[in-house]
This record gives sequence, C-alpha cells and structure tokens, in this order.
Amino acid sequence: MFVITGATGQLGSQIVDRLLERVPADTVGVSVRDVTKAAGLAARGVRVRAGDFTEPTTLQHAFEGAEKVLVVSAAIRGSAAITANRAAIDAAHAAGATRVLYTSHQAAARDSLFPAQLTHAETEEYLAGLGVPFTALRNGFYASTLSFAIGAALDTGQLVAPADGPVSWTAHADLAEAAAIALAEDGALDGVTAPLTAPEMLDLEAVAGVLSAITGRTIRRVVVDDDQWRAAAVARGMPAPAADFTLGMYRAARRGEFAVTDPTLEALIGHRPTSARTVLTAIAAQA
Repeated sequence: MFVITGATGQLGSQIVDRLLERVPADTVGVSVRDVTKAAGLAARGVRVRAGDFTEPTTLQHAFEGAEKVLVVSAAIRGSAAITANRAAIDAAHAAGATRVLYTSHQAAARDSLFPAQLTHAETEEYLAGLGVPFTALRNGFYASTLSFAIGAALDTGQLVAPADGPVSWTAHADLAEAAAIALAEDGALDGVTAPLTAPEMLDLEAVAGVLSAITGRTIRRVVVDDDQWRAAAVARGMPAPAADFTLGMYRAARRGEFAVTDPTLEALIGHRPTSARTVLTAIAAQA
C-alpha cells in the first residue's frame, strides 16, 4: 500500500490525485490530522486514517501495511519540525515500508540562510541513515509563494520587498506529478534527487516586469532595507518570528541559493513544467 501524509494540503492533495491516475484506489492510504477533510478521498475508495506527526502513536495505525510512505514535510518551523519529520520517518520504518519518500527542497543545506533549508537538510540526513531505500524530493521553490512576494503590488503599482535574487519558481502541480511517479514507479527516483525545478529563473525585478506585461500597468520594483521591511511587516500584523523567517528567504535568494535549474523534473514528467508567467497570470486574474 502507498501511504501519503498531509493529503488534504496544497501539495499532498495533488499528489494523491496524480497517484490515483496510476494505481488502484484500494492501494492508496492517507494519513491526515482531520479525517473529515478527507471525506472526498474516502468516497473514491482511498483508505483514510488519522495521523499526526506531533502525536507519533497515531501513526502506527495510519501507516499500517504501508509498502511505500511519502512524508510531506511538517508545516511547522524550527526544531519541532525536525522532531515531527523524524517521528513520521520512524513510523514508516516501523510499519515495514520498503521505501520512504520525503518532500525536501532544492536548497536544503546546513549553511542555508533560509531556516526551512536547515530542517530539510537535517531530515534528509536522518532519512539517509535509516538503512532503507529512500527518496528525498528536492522540490523547486513553490511558485505559489509568488502570491505572498507580490504583496499589494497589483493594487499599489509597487512590488516592495528586500533585495532578492533569481528563483526557479516551480508549480505544485508539476511537483505533485513527480512525487506520484516516484511513488508508483520503482527506480524512478532514488536517494537525494537533483533539484526538481522549472527551467527558468526570475528575481522580483523580472516578476514586476512580467506583471506589468500581463496587466498592462507599470509595476515598479522597490527595494527596501531588511530592517525597514521587517518593521513594516510586523506593523501590518505579521508575528515577529514569521517576519524573521521570511527575511531568511530573501537573504538566501540574494546569496544565490535558489538560482539553479535542472532538467530532471521535465524529463520525469514528460512535459515542460509550468512557467512562472502562467502562475503570475493566474494570480493576477484572482486579484
């Protein structure tokens, strides 16, 4: 049985959909914190069980009979995320899974300036030391983050953010397809993958240019000091720890941590990944 965690989230739900295109529903199980949110999956024949990384005892039942487990990284920050990810990996191992997969990040590294990458790097190391076949999916930077990065630019005409750098913005849909293939096809991806990225990189100056072309309005990129941005974000209601976390993203970007593209994703899914322009067009249409 294939077991997927976080199956009602933005990435996990799409992974389940893509996997169901490839394998029978009665071979798919999901581990979710709230089973009521997965009623639609249950109606499709998917096994739905409650499981919470922060309550490891729940995972034994959720992972029962699993041959392959895909651990979608915990949506929390700091050391608690590492603890949660390890709990899920341990539970998959205990359930007898012959392969454990984990949604990592293209820039996972112990010396990253973006705190999320430290979590991914440590989780990857733990997974590699487990002694079972594994796949660490080094997902490209989620293109949906552009909605946050743009902020109020479509209303104000100014894209205000700290200094940044090129990012290979990659769509959830393409990464979900890659994960489903890695689950369904033995040997498709093994170990720590190459960066699973779209083939183009854009910094926020380029994003502003694309938005200008899409909307027919001039969107100007405005670079502000880190401290100035942080103070404004906190004043708007962002918790200080969240502002510090986000600043790490900008600092890592301008150091070039996300300035990488790789053909692996396109080769795996068999078509050109979704462009950042397509994502930005959808964001502009919803604004």
